[in-house]
Amino acid sequence: MARQNEVSPYSVMKSREKYIREVWEGKRSGLFDVLLVLLLTPFSCLYSLFMKVREALYRAGILRSYALPKLVISVGNISVGGTGKTPMTILLARLLTAKGKRVAVLSRGYGGGGEGEARIVSDGTNILLPAGEAGDEPFLMATSVPGLIVVTGADRYRAGLEACERFQPDILLLDDGFQHLRLRRDLNILLLDHRRPFGNGRTLPAGLLREPRSAMRRADLIVYTRCGSAESLPPRADVPLCRSSHCLRGVAPLGGGPVSDFSILQGRRGVAFAGIADPESFFDSLRAEGLELAATVPLPDHCLFDREIIDSLRGILRKSGGDYLITTEKDAVKLTHFEETIGEAYAAVLDLKLKDPRILEREVEKLL
Repeated sequence: MARQNEVSPYSVMKSREKYIREVWEGKRSGLFDVLLVLLLTPFSCLYSLFMKVREALYRAGILRSYALPKLVISVGNISVGGTGKTPMTILLARLLTAKGKRVAVLSRGYGGGGEGEARIVSDGTNILLPAGEAGDEPFLMATSVPGLIVVTGADRYRAGLEACERFQPDILLLDDGFQHLRLRRDLNILLLDHRRPFGNGRTLPAGLLREPRSAMRRADLIVYTRCGSAESLPPRADVPLCRSSHCLRGVAPLGGGPVSDFSILQGRRGVAFAGIADPESFFDSLRAEGLELAATVPLPDHCLFDREIIDSLRGILRKSGGDYLITTEKDAVKLTHFEETIGEAYAAVLDLKLKDPRILEREVEKLL
């Protein structure tokens, strides 16, 4: 199968991204790769020391943390890139909503406008901001769970106060909150990618860890993502462990509509594109569902789509002989303005499935 290069002008940027990530994950062991890691290791040590001192200052109360008047559940990770935080937050929101709880998500809103102020993406009834202003992940969460309140802001404490004062939720979900020590939480969930939980074991910039591995002790529950059916977890006596897997449920038309089985695309060739941390895993998942891909187009994480990119995608579709375009849900929410011009296009619907659901439910029920 022919593989299409990335959409210009992002080709160089994305190839560098991929190279650095492979170095961080320990997939490259050439002389230059080893020398690069050694060169960056002193900076990594300084960064690790800074993060350890920061955590110690919060633990000692020298740096102040704040409590919100409602229960807070944090979902986060210690590595750069996607481990499934958004699908996990959506799963938790659905679980709590099914129990009759009024739920609000607090998110930084990366990629949206106004990151420094509290902004209401959804009031639980109406979506108040488009994806471009809300950020792709907050918008996706708001549209995926009926009744979910979503508030964004760099200061999650202030955003939480805004949510509590205006909407009186029962529970607050702190999205990507593991490093946000300024806000106290009642349940701290840490996600680890089972395939490569710590990469090469180093922190930034020599590795993919946001914090040293010692930060794991703050977790009340560890959820391993992308687990195979027969894979076991490393034994730990200090914290409960839970397994999960990413599963593509089907495809939906880009403009919205019911989810259909992948079989509706059998016998046709697609062009897949994705602006996420690990686009290759998305492309592999599509192939695993039996799709034939005429071309794949990796884009930068949180890519902002414009007319040039859409025209490039259509050109790739035409030149590769593809029949349709297919992308992630996270990217699809940013393409609503191009529905009439992009042509036949689909969003692949992703679910996170727990292999040990009672473990998560038990930890949640302790709070309720």
